[in-house]
Amino acid sequence: MRKLYLYPMKYDVLIIGGGAAGFFAAINIAERRPGLRIAILERGASCLEKVRISGGGRCNVTHAEFLPRPLSTHYPRGEKELLGPFNRFMTGDTMAWFEERGVPLKIEEDGRVFPVSNLSQTIISCFEERAKDAGVHIHLKHVLQNIIKNNDSWDLSTSKGGFKAKKVVFATGSNPKIWKLLGGLGHSFIAPAPSLFTFNCKNKRIIELPGLSTAVDVQLLTESGEVLRNSRSQRVDCGGFSGSLLITHWGFSGPAILKLSAWGAHELQQVNYQFKIAVNWLPQHNEETALESIETLKVELARQQVNSTSPFDIPKRLWQNLVATALNIPNTRWADLTRQEMLALTQELTRCVFHITGKSTFKEEFVTAGGIDLKEIDFKTFASKIHPDLYFAGEILNIDAITGGFNFQNAWTGGFIVAEAISDA
Repeated sequence: MRKLYLYPMKYDVLIIGGGAAGFFAAINIAERRPGLRIAILERGASCLEKVRISGGGRCNVTHAEFLPRPLSTHYPRGEKELLGPFNRFMTGDTMAWFEERGVPLKIEEDGRVFPVSNLSQTIISCFEERAKDAGVHIHLKHVLQNIIKNNDSWDLSTSKGGFKAKKVVFATGSNPKIWKLLGGLGHSFIAPAPSLFTFNCKNKRIIELPGLSTAVDVQLLTESGEVLRNSRSQRVDCGGFSGSLLITHWGFSGPAILKLSAWGAHELQQVNYQFKIAVNWLPQHNEETALESIETLKVELARQQVNSTSPFDIPKRLWQNLVATALNIPNTRWADLTRQEMLALTQELTRCVFHITGKSTFKEEFVTAGGIDLKEIDFKTFASKIHPDLYFAGEILNIDAITGGFNFQNAWTGGFIVAEAISDA
């Protein structure tokens, strides 16, 4: 039988959402101000589910970028707004916070930070134990239905009853129903769009190469081949991204592709995920220097067939496919290359265009671009500029990053600064 609360339960602080940002805010408020009555309202049957599945079940807590400005550049939405907050609480602070509470962390070669245990349950247990010790109340299966400002407090109604609180923190993640409720309080939001996804592509150059990974430069193009731009006529990929590209059974994945999907989240949604990418398989070269290298190879490897061995740092099977696309006769000798063939090979190596025909979800690293308009937030406190005793943390804001660890860092930073603002009030 469902438990109902006949009378409003009263708290000093109510946190809506039992995820990473919500727990981090609750614990830090409780530890700084032990006398406050604090509760988390979670709509699900359990908390911290996204923490549980993140990083393949290991939880990539943050990313080893230890300077505020470089760290902020990993956020397609929120880069400018997070710079100040990162000067107050960022990666090193996050790592120290967990270490001080008995959770040793490690930095892997790619910069991702995980618990030494390699188990997300370690992070979950830390949060649950700290919340319990600090006296934070957790109410599960409470779906928020309404919120009203009543003089100096907030009245909230859920699927199980009513609550009153002096201050409310929204940490619900990307939830359009919550955005709609907040719209009734005067807030506006940017419509959601998927981020961190892979690209679907069927092309003879890659169809037999799933599992192949190589370093590239890659940029977004429109269907007509022009550089994709946003509503402010700026290139959405800042000129392209360098990184590893992974060829899959369905198309392209890997860090370089995920970065593009994040930076172009809204623009790619607008074109219904029908667009092109230009891949430079020689990130150390541009068209001019690549052509110069090919002209040199024409002399140095004169008697060898072009497709026999890659003279560049490109996997052999990929090299052979690119040569077959560029040349009418793939087993042509280097010495016999015409000027037109050298130009075609240069184009194939440095500006290889693929038509993308859709997207696929990247494992469990689901992220949504969109959320509460950042112009309505005071980033000194993460409080609403419309209602000073209303706060926001995590992905409910129009902030998202290029990988999971950076998204968690946004949650930790926002949760900490909210806690600081409420505790010092």
